[in-house]
Amino acid sequence: MYKEALENMPLSQKVEEIKSGENYTKIKDLPKIYLEAVIAVEDHRFYSHPGIDIIAIARAIVNDIKAFKLVEGGSTITQQLAKNMYFTNKKSFIRKIAEMFMAFNIEKNYNKNEILELYVNTSYFGNGYENIKEASMGYFGKEPKSLSDREAIMLAGIPNAPSNYNPRANKELAKRRQEQVIKRMIKYGYITKQQANAILYRKLRLY
Repeated sequence: MYKEALENMPLSQKVEEIKSGENYTKIKDLPKIYLEAVIAVEDHRFYSHPGIDIIAIARAIVNDIKAFKLVEGGSTITQQLAKNMYFTNKKSFIRKIAEMFMAFNIEKNYNKNEILELYVNTSYFGNGYENIKEASMGYFGKEPKSLSDREAIMLAGIPNAPSNYNPRANKELAKRRQEQVIKRMIKYGYITKQQANAILYRKLRLY
C-alpha cells in the first residue's frame, strides 16, 4: 500500500499539488494560538517525535486489545497528514503500517513547521471545508489570520470528528470540544486558566 501510493504520485509531487491549491495558507499567516491548540489536542509531542509516537501507540494498542477492535489509533500529526494525502479513513492494520512508513518519509523530507502547515491545509472541517482557510471563511467569514482566540481554538478541535464538532452541525458539541481543547492547552502550558476563562467568556458569532 505504501509503495503503491508513492508509485501513483511521489511525495514531492503530492506536496506541490497541495501547495498550489487556491486556498493554501502558509504557517506565517495562521494565528499562533491556533497552531498551539492543534498541537495540544492532536499531538503534544509533535516537535520531539520522529513521525510516530511510541507512547501513544502503546496506549492505543492496550485500548484496542481491551475493546477487541481498532478503537484508538495513536496517530501523530505526521501520520494524519500521511492519511490525508494518500489513504482513507478506513481502519485497518495494513493502512496503519503504510501510514507509519509514509510518516517516516515525510519527516525525512520536511521540517516540523512544513508538516504542520501541510496538515492544516489537508484537514477536513465539515460542511465541505477542506482546509483551514475554507473553514475560517465558511464558519466565521474571515481570513485565518483574523480569527479570534475563541474561533481559532474551536477550529482546532473540529477535524477529530468534523460531522459532530463543527458549530453548524451541533453548537453544544462544538462548545464541549472547544473546552476539551482548552483543557489540553492548559495542561501543556500554552495558556493559563485565567486566559482560558477570558477566551470562553467572549461571544462566538458564526458567519
